[in-house]
Amino acid sequence: MSVTLHTTQGDLKIEVFCESVPKTAQNFLALCASSFYTSSPFHRSYPGFMIQTGSPASASPKVSTSIYGSLFEDEIRPSLRHNARGIVSMANKGPATNGSQFFILFAPAPHLDGKNTVFGKLVGQDAIDTLEKLEAVEADAKGKVKAEAKIDHVTIHANPLA
Repeated sequence: MSVTLHTTQGDLKIEVFCESVPKTAQNFLALCASSFYTSSPFHRSYPGFMIQTGSPASASPKVSTSIYGSLFEDEIRPSLRHNARGIVSMANKGPATNGSQFFILFAPAPHLDGKNTVFGKLVGQDAIDTLEKLEAVEADAKGKVKAEAKIDHVTIHANPLA
Protein backbone atom coordinates (compact mmCIF):
# COMPACT_ATOMS: atom_id res chain seq x y z
CA MET A 1 0.00 0.00 0.00
CA SER A 2 1.22 3.50 -0.65
CA VAL A 3 0.10 7.09 -0.23
CA THR A 4 1.16 10.36 -1.78
CA LEU A 5 1.40 13.38 0.45
CA HIS A 6 0.84 16.37 -1.83
CA THR A 7 2.80 19.13 -0.10
CA THR A 8 3.50 22.78 -0.77
CA GLN A 9 6.98 21.69 -1.92
CA GLY A 10 5.89 18.77 -4.12
CA ASP A 11 4.79 15.15 -3.77
CA LEU A 12 6.05 12.59 -1.27
CA LYS A 13 5.08 9.04 -2.22
CA ILE A 14 5.34 6.68 0.76
CA GLU A 15 5.34 2.91 0.69
CA VAL A 16 3.55 1.85 3.90
CA PHE A 17 4.72 -1.38 5.56
CA CYS A 18 1.22 -2.75 6.27
CA GLU A 19 2.23 -6.36 6.95
CA SER A 20 5.16 -5.54 9.23
CA VAL A 21 3.47 -2.90 11.40
CA PRO A 22 -0.29 -3.42 10.96
CA LYS A 23 -1.58 -1.27 13.81
CA THR A 24 0.63 1.69 12.88
CA ALA A 25 -0.23 1.30 9.19
CA GLN A 26 -3.96 1.11 9.94
CA ASN A 27 -3.76 4.27 12.04
CA PHE A 28 -1.79 6.19 9.40
CA LEU A 29 -3.95 5.06 6.48
CA ALA A 30 -7.22 5.76 8.32
CA LEU A 31 -6.02 9.26 9.19
CA CYS A 32 -5.02 9.76 5.54
CA ALA A 33 -8.45 8.53 4.33
CA SER A 34 -10.31 10.83 6.73
CA SER A 35 -8.43 13.93 5.46
CA PHE A 36 -6.92 14.35 8.94
CA TYR A 37 -3.57 15.38 7.44
CA THR A 38 -5.06 17.97 5.05
CA SER A 39 -3.27 21.29 5.71
CA SER A 40 -1.12 19.68 8.40
CA PRO A 41 2.07 21.76 8.74
CA PHE A 42 5.61 20.50 8.78
CA HIS A 43 6.28 22.09 12.15
CA ARG A 44 9.73 20.79 13.08
CA SER A 45 12.81 20.42 10.90
CA TYR A 46 16.48 19.74 11.50
CA PRO A 47 18.49 19.69 8.26
CA GLY A 48 20.70 16.63 8.16
CA PHE A 49 18.31 14.80 10.53
CA MET A 50 14.52 14.91 9.94
CA ILE A 51 11.30 16.84 9.32
CA GLN A 52 8.12 16.25 11.36
CA THR A 53 4.39 16.67 10.68
CA GLY A 54 1.07 15.11 11.64
CA SER A 55 -0.73 17.59 13.89
CA PRO A 56 -4.08 18.87 12.65
CA ALA A 57 -3.78 22.27 10.98
CA SER A 58 -5.98 23.89 13.64
CA ALA A 59 -4.09 22.48 16.62
CA SER A 60 -0.85 23.00 18.46
CA PRO A 61 2.15 21.06 17.12
CA LYS A 62 2.03 19.16 20.42
CA VAL A 63 -1.26 17.46 19.48
CA SER A 64 -0.99 13.84 18.41
CA THR A 65 -4.05 11.62 18.24
CA SER A 66 -4.87 8.17 16.91
CA ILE A 67 -7.89 6.33 15.56
CA TYR A 68 -7.79 4.10 18.64
CA GLY A 69 -9.06 6.81 21.02
CA SER A 70 -5.73 7.06 22.82
CA LEU A 71 -2.04 6.85 22.05
CA PHE A 72 -0.90 3.35 21.11
CA GLU A 73 2.02 0.97 21.56
CA ASP A 74 5.15 0.77 19.46
CA GLU A 75 5.63 -1.85 16.77
CA ILE A 76 9.41 -2.04 16.82
CA ARG A 77 10.76 -4.50 14.24
CA PRO A 78 14.50 -5.27 14.11
CA SER A 79 14.29 -5.51 10.31
CA LEU A 80 12.87 -1.96 10.01
CA ARG A 81 15.63 0.49 10.78
CA HIS A 82 16.33 4.21 10.62
CA ASN A 83 19.12 3.49 8.15
CA ALA A 84 18.50 5.74 5.14
CA ARG A 85 17.27 9.06 3.85
CA GLY A 86 13.51 8.88 3.25
CA ILE A 87 12.60 6.48 6.08
CA VAL A 88 9.19 7.36 7.60
CA SER A 89 8.73 6.77 11.33
CA MET A 90 6.32 7.58 14.15
CA ALA A 91 7.12 10.53 16.38
CA ASN A 92 6.59 9.80 20.06
CA LYS A 93 7.32 11.00 23.58
CA GLY A 94 8.55 7.62 24.81
CA PRO A 95 7.23 4.05 24.77
CA ALA A 96 3.57 3.52 23.75
CA THR A 97 2.90 7.17 22.86
CA ASN A 98 2.20 6.91 19.11
CA GLY A 99 -0.55 9.07 17.64
CA SER A 100 -0.76 11.00 14.39
CA GLN A 101 2.66 12.63 14.24
CA PHE A 102 5.44 11.20 12.11
CA PHE A 103 8.76 12.23 10.64
CA ILE A 104 10.81 11.62 7.52
CA LEU A 105 14.56 11.21 7.80
CA PHE A 106 16.98 13.40 5.88
CA ALA A 107 19.82 11.02 6.86
CA PRO A 108 20.32 7.70 8.69
CA ALA A 109 19.55 7.94 12.43
CA PRO A 110 20.47 4.59 14.01
CA HIS A 111 20.11 6.04 17.52
CA LEU A 112 16.31 5.90 16.95
CA ASP A 113 16.26 2.13 16.29
CA GLY A 114 14.25 0.44 19.02
CA LYS A 115 12.68 3.75 20.08
CA ASN A 116 10.44 4.79 17.16
CA THR A 117 8.27 2.66 14.87
CA VAL A 118 9.42 2.69 11.24
CA PHE A 119 6.32 2.28 9.06
CA GLY A 120 7.33 3.37 5.57
CA LYS A 121 9.80 4.80 3.14
CA LEU A 122 9.77 7.31 0.32
CA VAL A 123 9.65 5.87 -3.20
CA GLY A 124 10.56 7.47 -6.49
CA GLN A 125 12.77 10.34 -7.57
CA ASP A 126 9.96 12.91 -7.24
CA ALA A 127 9.70 12.11 -3.53
CA ILE A 128 13.46 12.41 -3.07
CA ASP A 129 13.45 15.76 -4.90
CA THR A 130 10.59 17.01 -2.69
CA LEU A 131 12.42 15.88 0.44
CA GLU A 132 15.41 17.94 -0.70
CA LYS A 133 13.14 21.00 -1.03
CA LEU A 134 11.69 20.37 2.43
CA GLU A 135 15.17 20.10 3.91
CA ALA A 136 15.92 23.56 2.50
CA VAL A 137 12.89 25.15 4.23
CA GLU A 138 14.10 27.61 6.85
CA ALA A 139 13.82 26.61 10.51
CA ASP A 140 15.07 28.28 13.67
CA ALA A 141 17.67 26.82 16.06
CA LYS A 142 14.93 24.93 17.93
CA GLY A 143 13.69 23.32 14.71
CA LYS A 144 10.53 25.44 14.34
CA VAL A 145 9.74 25.79 10.64
CA LYS A 146 9.60 29.48 9.69
CA ALA A 147 8.25 29.25 6.12
CA GLU A 148 5.07 27.65 4.83
CA ALA A 149 5.50 23.91 4.45
CA LYS A 150 2.41 21.73 4.77
CA ILE A 151 0.52 18.74 3.46
CA ASP A 152 -2.14 20.02 1.06
CA HIS A 153 -3.93 16.67 0.73
CA VAL A 154 -3.29 12.93 0.48
CA THR A 155 -3.92 10.34 -2.23
CA ILE A 156 -4.11 6.67 -1.20
CA HIS A 157 -2.91 4.07 -3.74
CA ALA A 158 -3.65 0.34 -3.63
CA ASN A 159 -0.44 -0.54 -5.45
CA PRO A 160 2.81 0.73 -3.87
CA LEU A 161 4.31 1.13 -7.35
CA ALA A 162 1.30 2.97 -8.84
